[in-house]
Amino acid sequence: MRHARQHERRHFWQLIEDCRPAEPDPDAELLAATLTERLARSLLSLVIGFAEQLSWALYRLDRKEYGHDLGGNASLYTRAPVVAADRTEFDSVLRAPAAFALYATDLIWAEPLLYTPDRAYKRITGEEWDRDTRYSYESCSNAEGWAD
Repeated sequence: MRHARQHERRHFWQLIEDCRPAEPDPDAELLAATLTERLARSLLSLVIGFAEQLSWALYRLDRKEYGHDLGGNASLYTRAPVVAADRTEFDSVLRAPAAFALYATDLIWAEPLLYTPDRAYKRITGEEWDRDTRYSYESCSNAEGWAD
């Protein structure tokens, strides 16, 4: 099981890398559109795996040292661009929370990334996805990250 999750994580980060536009994409609109297109042409299991990994990454960043000054959606929307940047940036922020300041100070958002798996799912199945993932990416859902 652990090996399968590691494979899903590698695939997730590779997909983000492959779909990231060459030009700056401050709101992740192009990244989200490209990811949606790519996922919609793949197996449904890959869409589900992408949703799981996206939720896991956002959950890992759901910590008071990243979002204590941000309210609700602002905390979530400023975690998303860290994931949209790439695995190196994600790992950097996890190691040094001060690196997150750029995202919070400038309010860099990547909200469209959050809806990518849902849009791909709908394109494949024709139905809305009432999904649950192993991890919730909603702000303050990582109890360990918000503990005193």
